[in-house]
Amino acid sequence: MSVRTVMTAAAAAAVVGLAASAASAGETERGRLFLSVSGSHSTWIRGVQLHCPHTGGHHPHAAAACSQLGRAHGEPGAVAGDRHLCTREYDPVTATAEGEWNGRTLLWRKTYPNACALDSETGPLFRF
Repeated sequence: MSVRTVMTAAAAAAVVGLAASAASAGETERGRLFLSVSGSHSTWIRGVQLHCPHTGGHHPHAAAACSQLGRAHGEPGAVAGDRHLCTREYDPVTATAEGEWNGRTLLWRKTYPNACALDSETGPLFRF
């Protein structure tokens, strides 16, 4: 084998190793979050504990919510959601996520024009 062939094989092995490491990192993302949704004037509506990977908590769609958060690297504002049409009714709701994701503190809050808009933008994450 030539030196060039050995170097090319070593570089390819390194790239494969990095890709495998990145894939396993995505599979082991962990978090423990308290998710809540409140209505206008900060009235509390509902809340639930989400554990990822799904090992407890009371979220009815925990597996889907954890998968969604994993793809968004733990950023609730970056989840893909489940886009669908909503009315233009203005009845604001505020979603919050507080806790820890992969060892970092997570504090997230966003107000949506209505519950349908929240569901459309966040999918199963706040579907409880």
